Amino acid sequence: MHRMSKEAIAGAQKIGGSITALVIGDNADTISNELSSIAIEKTLVVKHELVSSYNPDGYTEIVTQVIESTSPDMLVIGHTYQTRDFMPRVSARIDIPFIPDIIEVEQDIYTKQVLNSKLNSSVSSLSDMKILSFQSACFSAEDILTGRSSSQNFDVDLDPSIVRSISEEPFQESAAEVDLESAELIVSVGRGIEKEDNIPIAFTLAEVLGAEVSASRPVIDSGWLPSFRQIGSSGSAVSPKLYFSLGISGAIQHVVGMKGSKNIIAVNKDPDAPIFEIADYAVVGDLLEIVPKLIEALKTEKDL
Repeated sequence: MHRMSKEAIAGAQKIGGSITALVIGDNADTISNELSSIAIEKTLVVKHELVSSYNPDGYTEIVTQVIESTSPDMLVIGHTYQTRDFMPRVSARIDIPFIPDIIEVEQDIYTKQVLNSKLNSSVSSLSDMKILSFQSACFSAEDILTGRSSSQNFDVDLDPSIVRSISEEPFQESAAEVDLESAELIVSVGRGIEKEDNIPIAFTLAEVLGAEVSASRPVIDSGWLPSFRQIGSSGSAVSPKLYFSLGISGAIQHVVGMKGSKNIIAVNKDPDAPIFEIADYAVVGDLLEIVPKLIEALKTEKDL
């Protein structure tokens, strides 16, 4: 099961209520088996030759039929390329609001970013039913509650004439040299690294820790590191066990990409840096003085 699907389930569990999962496609049985050990009520399984692979028309019709049959209060889903493709069609088809790309949920208030992630917008809906899509790392997949659930087939009526878009090769993002979203330890650098010549400090610390290296947008925009290492609203969203923040101020555009980290260690010269508001451990000081000493201490510890 995709990580973002697990995050959506964790979000649904946090919101509360009876949860029914919907799985579509040729691998539906495999995913259904995985869902059987998660604390939800049941899983609806849809298999049909018209949706053996993704196509927006088939998915729109299936989700519409499921909503009309089950009358849920809410439909939640991870905010992916496919979600952006077909979910607005579902919303328009049955005239219910779609609140996409949510970064935070607080009761019936949903927070999303606007104006190129410069501002947060709080959204609510008076509708009895709504569709929500969660940005990556809005919830943690590790927070899923386990349990036992059942599954059943859901029969759909699909007319081949509804399929107007035929999928060819599945969309794949450009391959990156590192998989930040799966990394358990991350060392991330920001503007406080001062210049490109200091970047190796981060890689040395990462090597000692067994971590991956990432960066905030200013470092990427300066050309000091490639774009696939960017964390934040314009890059990857991560939830490692340890996030080591070096010289990152903590702008909201960066925080939304790493707030799911289990433990955050932040080093910054500015005692008022916003990153300290979410850090578990805060070190006020010059990273160029602190990190080399930390590296030596870690190396000494490993040699003991």
